[in-house]
Amino acid sequence: MPIIDCHVHLNKYDRIKSQAKESVLLENRLDALLQSMDSNNVDYSIVISSYRVDANRPSASQIIDVVNKNENIRNRIGIVTGFTIDNHTDEDLKQYRTWLKDRLIIGIKLYCGYEHYYPYDERYQKVYDTCMEFGVPVMIHTGDAYSSMAKLRYAHPLNVDDIAVDNPELRIVMCHLGNPWIADCQEILYKNRNVYSDISGLVVGDFNLPSATRYVSQINDLLTYAGKPHRLLYGSDWPISNMGSYLAFVRKLELDEDSYDLMMSRNTKYIFRL
Repeated sequence: MPIIDCHVHLNKYDRIKSQAKESVLLENRLDALLQSMDSNNVDYSIVISSYRVDANRPSASQIIDVVNKNENIRNRIGIVTGFTIDNHTDEDLKQYRTWLKDRLIIGIKLYCGYEHYYPYDERYQKVYDTCMEFGVPVMIHTGDAYSSMAKLRYAHPLNVDDIAVDNPELRIVMCHLGNPWIADCQEILYKNRNVYSDISGLVVGDFNLPSATRYVSQINDLLTYAGKPHRLLYGSDWPISNMGSYLAFVRKLELDEDSYDLMMSRNTKYIFRL
C-alpha cells in the first residue's frame, strides 16, 4: 500500500532554532529526506517552500533546481511553493504560472498567521484564481505556528470557511488540522466539500508525550463526525516531526484498510493530480 507524505520541508530548522552559523547544503537536506523516506517506506513526498527566503529557508526555485537534477528524485518529490503578501510580488506569481504549466510545482501554500493577514484578504484572491485555473490546490496554514511572532487569529481554521464558500471550485488543504482547534476544523470539513486537511505537524519530534493519546482520540472523533477520511491527507511536517513516529501514530487510528489507503495516498493523488 503506497504512502505519500503531503507535507515536508527542506528548511534547516535546527539552524533556525539554534541560530547556528554553519552551513548545511540543500543537497544534503534533500538526501536526509530521501533517506528518511526510504527508512519508512514512504513512496512520495511533497516539499513545501517557506513564507520567506533566507539562509535557512530555500526558495522554490532552489528546490526545483536540486530536485530536477535527478530523474529518480523528480519521480519521488513534488513541490508546493509558498506565497505571501509581504514577501512575494505579481512577478513571483507570474513565475508560478509558468511552473504550474510545466508541472514543476503542484500547488501554492499561504502562511496565514506567520504573516498577519486573514486568508480571505482580497490580495490572496489572485492566488486562488491561479490555483483554480491550473486545477491545483491551495494549502493554508492553520493553527499553532513554529514562530513566536505569528498571530494566531489569522490562522484559525474557521477563517477558511469564507474562502471555501466564495470559491466553490477551489480545492483547499488546511494544514495541521487547525490544531489546537481540531473541532472547528472538523466542522469546516463537514460543511465544505471542497476543503481537505492534512494531519501534519501535531508534534515537534516524536509522539512520546501524553498528548499523542489525545490526538488519536480527537482524530477518531473527527472521522466519526465528518465520515470516512475522504478529505484527510497524511503529512508529517518532516523534519519538525519524525517520520517513523508519525507513521506509528497513524496506525493507532481507527481506520479500516480502505480508509487507511484513502488518507495515506489516494486522497493526495486525487487532489494534487499525481
